[in-house]
Amino acid sequence: MKRIIILLPILFLCCKPNSSLVSNTVQDISYKSIDIQYLVKENEVAAMLKYLSSDELEGRETGTKGMEKAAVYLEEFLKSNNVKPYFYSYRDSLANFKGTAYNIVGYIEGSDPILKKEFLLISAHYDHIGLAKVGVNGDIINNGANDDASGTTAVAEMAKYFSAIKSNKRSVLFVFFAGEEKGLLGSKHLAKKLHSQNFNLYAQFNIEMIGVPMKRDYLAYITGFDKTNMASKINEYTGKKTIGFLPKEAELRLFNRSDNYSFYDVFHVPCQSVSTFDFENFDYYHHVSDEFRAMDMSHMTSFIQEMLPAVTEMANTASREIHMN
Repeated sequence: MKRIIILLPILFLCCKPNSSLVSNTVQDISYKSIDIQYLVKENEVAAMLKYLSSDELEGRETGTKGMEKAAVYLEEFLKSNNVKPYFYSYRDSLANFKGTAYNIVGYIEGSDPILKKEFLLISAHYDHIGLAKVGVNGDIINNGANDDASGTTAVAEMAKYFSAIKSNKRSVLFVFFAGEEKGLLGSKHLAKKLHSQNFNLYAQFNIEMIGVPMKRDYLAYITGFDKTNMASKINEYTGKKTIGFLPKEAELRLFNRSDNYSFYDVFHVPCQSVSTFDFENFDYYHHVSDEFRAMDMSHMTSFIQEMLPAVTEMANTASREIHMN
């Protein structure tokens, strides 16, 4: 997640959700879950997360050799799971970064002759902040397991899922962004590029920091809660109180601080990030101790599994059920 400056005065530029809206979108809905037979495997989730957050990748700072290794790994993963590159190759070179960096972009074409012209974008950033200038107990590698190797792993698992079921009516774009930690560079670049190509974006589902669970009566929260009906539709699709409202999210304006905002700013359609990092459950944000061993594999696996009905419905509903409020 892009650095959050908590000590500065907070400007409440985002509208705070009113109580009636929160009640209507979270508590008073009629659940109708769909059955998902596909099972996410915890050992496979762990294997990917462990590599992406390993010391070998040296914190995955954009433009470094460690980031290149992560890119190669993700390319091979998409290729091995029959997810095609959206462009000529999986690599989408950033035009707004002085060095060499690229998003990794794959897609699965929709099966419906009309709906396949619309895209669901599922994304996470695979970069982190690299090496620390001052270490902690000799450790200088910001491994970024939670931020955002966890989200990257979730997106990869969803790509594998859609490839296996082969039933998405809309086309699905899977994006691993570079340069998020340097000012949302990868998402800004791609949003501008796709918009210039008349890309038909239905919604963006961005995954940010889901490595540890919250102690709340819902699984995750969504940024910009009151901007769209995405929270209520996810809960409807999963048949559970999966998404809740986190007041801290509105206070810190998190909607503007991750890769969803770049697409919302250009396309003006529902583009939101989902997270389980609530500022109370993990002490190592942008810290060398954000490592694999601190992650909860059971939680991550359950998170991905619970979100499968939601992304499945997003990719298949006959109409655009998710919309701006």
